[in-house]
Amino acid sequence: MGTIRKWENKKNNIFRRWTFWVASAMSVLLLLFIAIGIMTGAKSTYKLYSTTIQNFTTQLDGSSFIYFFEAENKVYAKAHPEEKKLPGLSSLSFQLLTSIKPNDLRSLLGREIPGLSSYPSEIIIAGEGTDYTTLPYESQPPLDIVLEDREAIDHEDQEEEQPPAGKEIKDKSVFIYHTHNRESFFPHLPEGTEHAYHDEVNITKVGERLGKSLEKHGIGAVVDKTDITTTSKEKGLKDYDASREVVQAAMADNNQIKYIFDLHRDMVSREVTTKEIDGKNYARTIFVVGAEHPDYEKNLKIATDLHKMLEEKYPGLSRGVLTKKGSGVDGKYNQDLSENAVLIEFGGVYNSLEETYLTADVIAEIFSEYYFEAEKVSGGE
Repeated sequence: MGTIRKWENKKNNIFRRWTFWVASAMSVLLLLFIAIGIMTGAKSTYKLYSTTIQNFTTQLDGSSFIYFFEAENKVYAKAHPEEKKLPGLSSLSFQLLTSIKPNDLRSLLGREIPGLSSYPSEIIIAGEGTDYTTLPYESQPPLDIVLEDREAIDHEDQEEEQPPAGKEIKDKSVFIYHTHNRESFFPHLPEGTEHAYHDEVNITKVGERLGKSLEKHGIGAVVDKTDITTTSKEKGLKDYDASREVVQAAMADNNQIKYIFDLHRDMVSREVTTKEIDGKNYARTIFVVGAEHPDYEKNLKIATDLHKMLEEKYPGLSRGVLTKKGSGVDGKYNQDLSENAVLIEFGGVYNSLEETYLTADVIAEIFSEYYFEAEKVSGGE
């Protein structure tokens, strides 16, 4: 009886070992087939091609790579952008593994809300209170609404100021225009007005004020007041195609033009677009750069420089610098015509002209410093 029991135990052990090795072999084969299937049947975006690595790393902020370079060469420590900080390891790992940026909800909600993931703005420098919930709102109603006749109230211009003595204006080197020239302001329209657009009381008033302020500082300016909205309708052109013709004509007529400013006003709340400085309310600015042309970084440089100068002398007045590209936006804003072309938003629909004029004076002051310093560097003086 004992012999039989020993034999059965031995047989059971052999069977268990045989079963274990068969199961192990099948598991290895299964994993092997899965691995082969992944490597040969997966989409190309998941293969370890150079393009895969490129797509993977584009999820990272470009400035983050400076920290990696610094590990090899300490000279790169001087290249850190002031506004950027080294991303945390946990944040970086989470971003790489999930493609979700912790500080940008678009990367998460964009998968659930159609169109949100392609939202075209990228904040390059965030000013005070600026995030993806307070970005400029770029959307015009139908042309019939923009062109509608409206009354205007309380829009008397301030007394014109003449350039001070000793400031000789050599050339008309700044060109100011307004692609959305009928953008107006609710404080200067009758109560109950639904859309802030007007054929006279509009953003062109701010352009005129900026031109006068520039000349006060000795910089000649041409302020274009073309009704681009009407022109685009008559010619069947998009807004920026119509304004492009205006800019090209100006550059052809005056080869002294060095700087080009396209002035707009925003549509977000007054709290976002207003800053109190020394007891006065100023309309805040934000610089917009179109990133859909090869040399946009040159436009980005002047926008960044002006923002930093504003931030130094008038903290909080600038809402920052952003780039735009992709669906739903122009993407160039005529900035491919000149490396010194910038789009500037002056306040919003709830600001008054007086508030925008104060800001125009500040922009002229800051820009004059930038302008004459650039002239010295280039040997213009």
